[in-house]
Amino acid sequence: MRVHICAVGRLRSGPEKTLIDDYLTRFDRTGRALGLGPVKLFEVEDRKGGGMAAEAALLRKALPKGAALCTLDERGKRLSSPQFATRLAGWRDQGQGDLALVIGGADGIDPGLRAEADFSLSFGEMVWPHMLVRVMLAEQLYRAATILAGGPYHRK
Repeated sequence: MRVHICAVGRLRSGPEKTLIDDYLTRFDRTGRALGLGPVKLFEVEDRKGGGMAAEAALLRKALPKGAALCTLDERGKRLSSPQFATRLAGWRDQGQGDLALVIGGADGIDPGLRAEADFSLSFGEMVWPHMLVRVMLAEQLYRAATILAGGPYHRK
């Protein structure tokens, strides 16, 4: 199952990019044998200032046809790392070819796009900067792959 991270905003060089690149490389290596990956990052930017609706239109264009849509939103469901791993494996085992993980901009994800989601994931009730959400998502993807592979990375 191919994984697509579709996010508002451009990631510049810096510590967040270094962490994301590292975790996504690890995910690709670990996930390959599990039928997970590769992961691709799609970044969109609303240069005209159209707000969430314009961002949603750009995000929809980045979504692969037929992909399961998972939004990252503070109103979403909170999962443990093993539960997230099980959710990924479930999509894969159901024959889902693509998974799109969507991260909104500073104002979040347009309500219309949120309503289209197959699942909404929350990293807690706090609101996180979207660049940190990318880091946390990349790490959780890698952690999920190691859980599914039975590796020692995840400890309780």
